[in-house]
Amino acid sequence: MIFSSLPFLFFYLVACMLVYRLAPLKLRNLVLLVFSLFFYGWGEPVYILIMFASIAIDYTHGMLVERWRDNDRRARAVVASSVICNLAILVFFKYWDFLMTNINAITGLGLPVLGLPLPIGVSFYTFQTMSYTIDVYRKDAPAQRNIITFGTYVTLFPQLIAGPIIRYKSVADQLESRRETVEKFAAGVRRFTVGLAKKVLLANAIGQLWDAALASQELTVSLAWLGIGAYAFQIYFDFSGYSDMAIGLGKLFGFDFLENFNYPYLSKSIVEFWKRWHISLTTWFREYVYFPLGGNRVPKWKWVRNILIVWLLTGIWHGAGWNFLFWGPYYAVWMLAERMFLGKWLEKLPNALRHIYAMAVVLVGWAIFEIGDLSRLGSYLLTMFGGGRLWSAETGYYLRSYLPMLVILCVASTPLAKKLWAKLGEGVQGVLEPLLVLGALVLCTASLVDASYNPFLYFRF
Repeated sequence: MIFSSLPFLFFYLVACMLVYRLAPLKLRNLVLLVFSLFFYGWGEPVYILIMFASIAIDYTHGMLVERWRDNDRRARAVVASSVICNLAILVFFKYWDFLMTNINAITGLGLPVLGLPLPIGVSFYTFQTMSYTIDVYRKDAPAQRNIITFGTYVTLFPQLIAGPIIRYKSVADQLESRRETVEKFAAGVRRFTVGLAKKVLLANAIGQLWDAALASQELTVSLAWLGIGAYAFQIYFDFSGYSDMAIGLGKLFGFDFLENFNYPYLSKSIVEFWKRWHISLTTWFREYVYFPLGGNRVPKWKWVRNILIVWLLTGIWHGAGWNFLFWGPYYAVWMLAERMFLGKWLEKLPNALRHIYAMAVVLVGWAIFEIGDLSRLGSYLLTMFGGGRLWSAETGYYLRSYLPMLVILCVASTPLAKKLWAKLGEGVQGVLEPLLVLGALVLCTASLVDASYNPFLYFRF
């Protein structure tokens, strides 16, 4: 089940809200737990067992860390055990077939390739549950003694499938007690609707241009750049739209989740881009990998090592494929270059040129990210950089067809609409807001009724 689907909008969410609001306060976490398990099991019920295992493993480890807090050696061993258990789940389901296929290709062995479907959201919830044990060990949060409350944290459906990655310490207090006000509920509806519109009206519309470019039998330089630009918009509005919906749904149930995007396509450097894109993931790697390795408070060669490790893991986290093994180090090289020498040169350039540089690097990165077949990836990149005709009638057709949408997407990637909205008086906002929300919901519903193209990109990761 995905948020941008009619069963979720008109059946699941309505039922969940009704039962949640009617339930006594002390039972509301239980209601969320039950509904979240149903939500997760909608597509692959057997994988609820993995969720139960994850809850049991990390609940137990958290209790053991608290019990042996005075014995640092034992506490560290428990944290290590938690990390190993969570990574074992992730590696088995996400990377086993990739590893076995490549080992078989190199050695000629007949190691089993299982072909198991990937549990939805496994990359996200394993990172969340790892953060719990580490936060308890660091004394950033108390161990959760109520297994229902802990299970609610692990399975919380608004962010279960594709994030944002919610660290335990950021919601520990909210799990015990949270404010559920009319204002927060209204803000949640508004935020959810914005995210739904991003996904259904923008991401889906432009995604078809990327598919057309990828399928072109006569790919030109201009169509290659136009296509990867379309993909950049698709993944941004798809993923940021999902994050908006998750944050909005959280507010409906009294939770305040941290932001996950901050207009990343305004960036003028790669360092800035990764401060604005998928903030919860970069924060997780910074706090639980980069800083424990020493961060930048180490000799220069170790700092370079730390950057390379973090970005290699970031690439691997996104998927089991050679393109992801290249994608992570690709960004590591640019990050290191900017921090060591390139950044000083960029500061001397006009902002427009810095922005063009950053977006060019990002677009090449998206090609590496999305095209898993290395031969096809090489061909696409070669075309982008002059390995084909510059223009064709096909390019002109797609540009004319999608130009209005591309203009809308460019504007929507900036805070312009937000600034214009802020200039309106509260009275005007009070009249317009419910009309805009209702109008967006009607348009999204109409689009979904007739939808044959409604992918959610980050469900694969």
